Amino acid sequence: MTPTHALKSAAAAIALALAGTAGAQTTLRIGLAEDPDALDPSTARTYVGRIVFASICDKLFDIDEKLNIVPQLALSHDTSADGKAVTIKLRTGVKFHDGEPFDAAAAKFSLDRHLSMQGSFRRAEISQIDTVTVVDPTTIRLALKTPFAPLIAQLTDRAGMMVSPKAATALGDKFGTAPVCAGPYRFTERVAQDRIVVDRFPDYWDKSKVSIDRIVYRPIQDSTVRLANLKSGQLDLLERLLATDIGEVKKDSRIRLASGFELGYQGITMNLANGEKANSPLGKDARVRKALELAIDREAIDQVVFNGVQSPNNQWVSPQNPYYQPKFPTPKRDVARARALLKEAGVTPPLQLDFMVPNNPETRAVAEVMQSMAAEAGFDLKIRVTEFATSLNEAEKGNFQLYMLAWSGRTDPDGNLYSFASCKGPLNYGKYCDAGVDALLDRARSVTSVAERKALYEQVAAKWLTEGSVLYLYHRALLFAHSTRLEGFKVMPDGLIRVTDLRLK
Repeated sequence: MTPTHALKSAAAAIALALAGTAGAQTTLRIGLAEDPDALDPSTARTYVGRIVFASICDKLFDIDEKLNIVPQLALSHDTSADGKAVTIKLRTGVKFHDGEPFDAAAAKFSLDRHLSMQGSFRRAEISQIDTVTVVDPTTIRLALKTPFAPLIAQLTDRAGMMVSPKAATALGDKFGTAPVCAGPYRFTERVAQDRIVVDRFPDYWDKSKVSIDRIVYRPIQDSTVRLANLKSGQLDLLERLLATDIGEVKKDSRIRLASGFELGYQGITMNLANGEKANSPLGKDARVRKALELAIDREAIDQVVFNGVQSPNNQWVSPQNPYYQPKFPTPKRDVARARALLKEAGVTPPLQLDFMVPNNPETRAVAEVMQSMAAEAGFDLKIRVTEFATSLNEAEKGNFQLYMLAWSGRTDPDGNLYSFASCKGPLNYGKYCDAGVDALLDRARSVTSVAERKALYEQVAAKWLTEGSVLYLYHRALLFAHSTRLEGFKVMPDGLIRVTDLRLK
């Protein structure tokens, strides 16, 4: 071979190698703490499901890092002077993953589906919508039963996710097995308890912000195993890093820690009126529920289990939230008072309670610390570790007396409270019901003044925090860890992973 031919061959080989590199598929592998439930925006309930939805189902609106509401599939909104009509202008040139166009008719279909579908958990979130009207191909108008302050905030989450009318009609209640939305990635496959795979959608309306070809979500319940997979290169990003593993991550030059504080909380749902298991002193007497709270030391739980990284609190919003109620500070532990309340309620210790706990290490550790604390006050908490999706079904059936359940949080305080505290709230597993509280919650939805809404929530707190079915413990730190290969990742206040603008080196 002549030198010239050799140079040409070498150049061809280099060009082929470069072409192969350019054409290689990039795959982002994300470790989830649980396997999501059905991937249907109308019926889904899990936090990890919302993480997956962030890649496949765009919403009418989104939030930015400072909790400002920003357009996504909607361009703008306008509310009438009486607050009972909201007109939304829609983005043009958007396609669903099946090629069908997103327009006003599709937006109406999606909202009507959230409101009317059997088993929809979105109904309560947007129940003040009376009718949805198509004004023109790029405009819808929402007629409200009453003014509804949280509406646009609700549309930044699953209630604002748009689905393909064609696919949803064809699949019916099986839509969650093969969701078709309008996000940057389209659903490819799901193997239960193993993986969810989504691929880049070439016709995405904002395709310039999408550079990774494929995302594989891997549910790995054991946090230690998730971290080991990240360190070995089998994962690129994981959510819900153990607080006790922060030091280990900081020592490893191949991975990075990313953190923030969530909008939600970790709490204990107490069964007041949901089936046979509600027939206990805990369900029937608010003094017993207060005794349980006084047996618990929230600060000690934070220090023992989390090395002090959480934010202990007794309310549905954090002390930094404008709707926090300073009139009701977090009570200190008082074992003597707890024992006295049990005696007043006619309870002979120990009071045995079925304590359902989702299966992850930190949650189990919190439950065990609570078990030890509560025992000193006269409670015998029988911990029952349950797979997370199963625990939700058990909660619906009332098969628990105590249920440790976290809520990832919403931008408007209504999203942290209404579905749990209202009589017909879809997440009211404890079945607390008070007509007066319902009236206050409805009123708080209909006024826009922060001062007026806060005053209404103060009245709610006076009853809910003493008689209600949720015992709030703390607001969690959002802890993520990722490979140094991953660029562009930011921790968002809702804890969801935005996949646009992510890159893999």
